Amino acid sequence: MADTESNGAGGDGAGGEFPADLLVELDRSRPRGLRAQLERGLRQAIARGSLPPGTALPPSRVLAAELDVSRSLVVGAYEQLVIEGYLEARQGSGTRVRAHGVGGDWTDGGPGQGSAPVGQGRTGRDGGLRRSGLPDPSLFPRSEWLRHYRDVLREVPDDRLLYPAARGEPELRAALAAYLGRVRGVRTTPEQIVICGGFSQAVMLLSRALGQRGVTRIAVEDPCFSLHRRIIRSAGLEPVPVPVDDQGLQTARLATLDVGAVLLAPAHSYPSGVVLSADRRVQVLEWARTAGALVIEDDYDAELRYDRLPVGALQGLDPDHVIYGGTVSKVLSPVLRLGWIVAPPRLADDFLRAKFLEDFATEGLGQLTLARFIDSGALARHLRRVRPIYRARRDALLAALRTHLPAVRPSGEAAGLHLLLRLPAGLDPAMVSAVAAEHGIQLEEAARYWADRETAPPALLIGYGMQRESALVRGIEALGEDLLQAARLHGRVLSRGRLISLIPEPWPELGSHDPLVVHPGRLGGGEPGDRRPHDLRFQQVPQPGRDLGGHHACAGRAAGQQHVHGDRRVAQVGGHDPGQ
Repeated sequence: MADTESNGAGGDGAGGEFPADLLVELDRSRPRGLRAQLERGLRQAIARGSLPPGTALPPSRVLAAELDVSRSLVVGAYEQLVIEGYLEARQGSGTRVRAHGVGGDWTDGGPGQGSAPVGQGRTGRDGGLRRSGLPDPSLFPRSEWLRHYRDVLREVPDDRLLYPAARGEPELRAALAAYLGRVRGVRTTPEQIVICGGFSQAVMLLSRALGQRGVTRIAVEDPCFSLHRRIIRSAGLEPVPVPVDDQGLQTARLATLDVGAVLLAPAHSYPSGVVLSADRRVQVLEWARTAGALVIEDDYDAELRYDRLPVGALQGLDPDHVIYGGTVSKVLSPVLRLGWIVAPPRLADDFLRAKFLEDFATEGLGQLTLARFIDSGALARHLRRVRPIYRARRDALLAALRTHLPAVRPSGEAAGLHLLLRLPAGLDPAMVSAVAAEHGIQLEEAARYWADRETAPPALLIGYGMQRESALVRGIEALGEDLLQAARLHGRVLSRGRLISLIPEPWPELGSHDPLVVHPGRLGGGEPGDRRPHDLRFQQVPQPGRDLGGHHACAGRAAGQQHVHGDRRVAQVGGHDPGQ
């Protein structure tokens, strides 16, 4: 038996107490891996919330004494986790769990994430919104924002410290009219702009205003940000899903539907990342003119582009039939809750009335600060600063996927802060998500974004905005190792349930024939984060028109056992054969 030791209650000193319920296990039978074990244990404690954000870790000498290891080992582990973004070290305050970062209770609006790693199913103060597309809060321009906020407080006259204007502060509307025209090609005047609490509130205001005009159904992309479907439904309207393919929303279908508007993100559809093709941009506008309908354009992250020229706003092509919506949730932070609607003149008052009845007005000091932030050029400077950072994280993620998970097909990489990962046929997204969480990688099951989850392809979302390159690469490498070892352990199942080999072809071959479904058994069999394959259950799924002849793959734990059913050989890894 391995000599495994763990620490209980922490010591004293500047670092505070080590939480008594946290166990850091070190397997003494593998002395050369003690630092890696310590790093892994701390990562997992942060990811599952045992070490909440802001928690002080013990001084290196205290923890080294508790674990009976060298102080340099602990210092090295702390330094590595600081680099990865899990911890932060400040002069005079010791080492702490980073207040916002890659694991633990990092909660912001969406498409954003809840308090736990994706796949754990926990929710935080944000009500469970997903975090797959969030910006890194550590990149928020605190100093410059504070400077402009102080200027606003110092200079705003007393009579402006009463109720703000329902339409929005005139300074911000003027700044946005100029900025959107210059950067996004939007054709508007300040009078057409209504400031709201993020684009999600804009969808609610638009749904209510359109409902007052007799609209009962709004077409939406399928898949799309699922909260928008819920908002439309809560306003008493029916969301009608329209499929999205590699050219974007299938616009030809709109003519067959009885809808008064369509909501879409033409520059970067969520979650697929697809850009609406030029032909379909023309088609959707022709449909709107012919049907007397409206196009609602969600332009949520178009400024964050990496490999292509900017795609201009659809609104610039037909301001009379397109309602444009935007937000700073991706380019700055969702905590600001600032968004806007640019409406055709004939509709602007309808949306203003809906806004007034909803919450009277959006907070004014933040609006005035954002106006100065835009007018001073600070927003442009911020974007020039963060784009290379996000691009480097995206590039590191794509390279890791190509190397360690080559069968996974990413999409949406040209812009934004997330990728949609399409899995080989048969891989269970929930299992992959759970295994990834063991390595500090948050993967979100994508099926929730399809109107009918049962028809959704096996896919996951990963956000790279909040994760450092080293953490992304390390996590994807570990995930690839786990899945490959599990495949080798259980063998490769080909057509008609025939097991060809206990050691399969490399990982890309999985799913190339009849799909192999992998279900989690007891995840983390043994030491948390152990590199040994997890207890996974493999099951073959029939393809349309294919008969598996009652053959099944096996399920269980212990590797190497074989038995024969008729003319087929099954690798039984503990447990039992479901065919029995």
